[in-house]
Parts: sequence; C-alpha cells; structure tokens
Amino acid sequence: MKKILFTFFFYCFGLVSQSSYSQMAYESLVIHNGAFLNIEHALSDYIQYNSISGNEKAAGEWLKEVCVENNLFIKQMGDENGKYNFSASLYPLSEQLPNIIFLNHIDVVPPGEYSTWTHDPFSGEIIDNEIWGRGAFDNKGNAVMQLYALLDIKRKYHNKQLPFNITFLAVSSEETQSDGGVKYVVNNFLKELNPEVVIGEGSPGLIGMLDPDSKIPLFSISVAHKRALWIELELNIETSSHGSVTPIEYATKEMNAALYQVLKKEQKPVFTDLNVKVLKQLGKVQGGFKGWFLKHPKLFKSLLIPQLRKTPEMFSIFSNTITLTSIESYSEAINVIPSKVTAHLDCRLLPTVSSESFLAKLTKKLANDNIKIKILQSMPDIRSSDSNSKYYQSIYKAIKHTYPSSEVITILLPNFNDVGVFRQAVVPGFAISPVILEKKYLETIHNINERIPVSILAKGQQAYVYFIDELLKQ
Repeated sequence: MKKILFTFFFYCFGLVSQSSYSQMAYESLVIHNGAFLNIEHALSDYIQYNSISGNEKAAGEWLKEVCVENNLFIKQMGDENGKYNFSASLYPLSEQLPNIIFLNHIDVVPPGEYSTWTHDPFSGEIIDNEIWGRGAFDNKGNAVMQLYALLDIKRKYHNKQLPFNITFLAVSSEETQSDGGVKYVVNNFLKELNPEVVIGEGSPGLIGMLDPDSKIPLFSISVAHKRALWIELELNIETSSHGSVTPIEYATKEMNAALYQVLKKEQKPVFTDLNVKVLKQLGKVQGGFKGWFLKHPKLFKSLLIPQLRKTPEMFSIFSNTITLTSIESYSEAINVIPSKVTAHLDCRLLPTVSSESFLAKLTKKLANDNIKIKILQSMPDIRSSDSNSKYYQSIYKAIKHTYPSSEVITILLPNFNDVGVFRQAVVPGFAISPVILEKKYLETIHNINERIPVSILAKGQQAYVYFIDELLKQ
C-alpha cells in the first residue's frame, strides 16, 4: 500500500515521467470507498454479488459506484433487475465523439448445486492465487480488466484530448438474451452512444489447440457469428387414446419418424471465404505437412471433411447445425396416446445461408405436410466486421505485444453474444478475451468450480490499454 500511495502522489504532482508511468501503469490506482482497490480484490468483491440473470441490480450498483468514485461519466440505461444497464465514459456522451465501446455483462448463469463446489460460488475467495466464483471469467473477469484499463487510459492521457471517447458498457441479460439488456440499450441509446466499434467477450488464448504438445498460445478474434433460427414443430393427429391398441398413425410416432429423417443425416459442409480463411491461418500457424494440407482446404476437401467432423466445435463453423432440444407429447399417463406433439430445433446458420432456403430444405427432409413449422426466432443476415480495419489491426497488435510468442487468427463464432446485437445495428464488433486460459480453467466456465488465476488479470488489462495506444498512433 505504501508503494501505491508513493507512486500515486508523485504521478499526481507530475514527478513521475511518462516512461516511468508505463512501467507502473498496471499498479492498482482505482479508488473505492476512499481506499485503493487492486484488480483481484475488485473481482473478488464483484463476484460476491449474486447476479444470476434477472437479478443484476445490486451487482450493477456496486460496479457503477466504482465508476462514479473514479470520475467517469455515467449514463443509466435501465434501472431494474433484468434491465439494469449503464455506461461509464471517459468523456460525456453528449459530446458525441466517436466511441470505442468495451462491452461486458453483469449477469451470470446459475451455479447449480452449491454443495458440488469446492468453494461457495458467490464467495469470491482468493486461494492459491486463484479467484473463485460464478462469473470469474464469464463475464466479471473481463469487466474488471476493461474498467481498470479505461481508468489507466484516463490517467495516462489525463492532459490530452483524445479524438474519440472510450466507454465501459455494462449490461444485463446476456446469458438469457432477453430484451432488457443490450437489445434495450441499442434500441434506445444507440445514437447517444455513437459507437465506432464494440469490443466484447470472445475466446481466450488457448494452448495446444492444434497440437497437444505445442506451447504456443493461439488467440482467435471473432469478426462474425452464426445466426440463430429457432423453430417449433407441431403435429396434431386425432386417434384413439388408449395405448393398448396401436393406431396405424399417431402423433408421437409420426413426429419421431420425421425428426429421424432430419437428424440421421450428417450436415453437409459449406465452405465460405471466412471459414476457408480460418483453415489457411491455422495452416500457417501449424506449419509442416499438416499446415500445407490446411492451407489448401478446397483441394483436399475429401480428406479434410472427415477430420473436421471429429471436432464438433470446428465443424460447426463449416455447417448449418440442427439440434433437437426438446420434445413434448403432453401425455397425461403412460397408457394415453397424445394427439399433439411439439418439438424444438435450435438451428444455427452460416452468414451466407438464407433462412428461406434452409427452411425449404428442412421441410423437404421432414416429409410430412401435416407438421406445422413455427419460427420462434430468426436473426437477420449480418455482415462480418472488417479484419482489415484499424480496429482489428490494433487488437491484433495489442495481443502480439502483450503475448509475443502467441499466434492470432480471425474466426467465425458458432454462438451468438451481445456483440452480435451491435453488428445487427451495423456497428463493427470484435469478440476476444485477451488472456491466456488453461484448459482446466476453461472447463469450469458455466460449470462448477469456475475460477481463474489472478495473474491473467493484469495481462488482460494491459492488452486493452495497448489497443487504445495503437489506435492513437493512427
């Protein structure tokens, strides 16, 4: 604490040079309740607020309080559970400067059975240099890295007017994708935010992604995502209702036969400019014969596709996926034949595929004109963000600067997150978590015993700061 006070005193009075500042920039100079709060204790405190989706307000109030105490400009964008959102900016939004948005979400998924956790999921315990609790990575860890980076930038450039604003945007309801979170913000405050680009959560740097023996971290910057097409199938067939006599046709039998026709066949791969680019980049990173093989995917399609199918996570960015998530027969008893059956399909479409053509093929596969198809949600086609833009290039340079031995590629995400809502509003968005996360930690996300090592926080913070430094050079 003495070191922090000493450094802060000298910096405030202009007695620390800019070069000295760069060496201590990632010290804790964030104020909370009149004292300095270092980044790991900030995350610990934040985790202690149970902010399961729909219960975000208390955690959001704590986070906003830290922003207020550190003299950021606040704009409330919803003030209740399920719709608690706020922005904390370097300059007032009213100045309408082009805005760099650091996007994060307050809500977390439920922890499941508390008894299955080694430490209480909302304890925020710091044990053996690990921070425990729901949201440690997803997404409270990213939030504190972004906030501490913004406050570092505020101090670093305190006497210089920047050509753009920088905004920390905390939202609710990401995990449930309900209307009170980022959708509410974009629908009601987009013009006021004036976003130039949005940087949100994505994949961390992973070791051993291509080769289990490799020690090189691989970062993936997402420039696009698949879009959701959620479908309800309904079939009504009036038959005798007693299970002792089997009708020739009945709803559960016909629905299952139709679903079998859809699900039994493997999805065909679709090669696009973006997913081919992913393979070529991976080939460059891999090197050798395997790398040469990956760099020519269209030439070796017949050999490559079986390999891709072995890894569903990878194959998902080469195919339109159909996942059966539920079947409901409304049967009152085991010996009653229901007349109505519904099924839900979670379909994810590649950016180049239209919903109309996909539905036409699905209808043909079902081969049952009595099945009614209802679209529950259909996202519009969204243009990919430009990997040649100064924002992408600045993220790339920030990762390479922070992790010199790493490799960085462009990727398409199979899932949708809050960055996608801005992309729908034609705002460029890039998704990445600028930290290296070992597999043992990755496996705890949305699982029991979620935790992260303390050491990654300062590195992630540093990467966000360097991203802004790079933009200011252009």
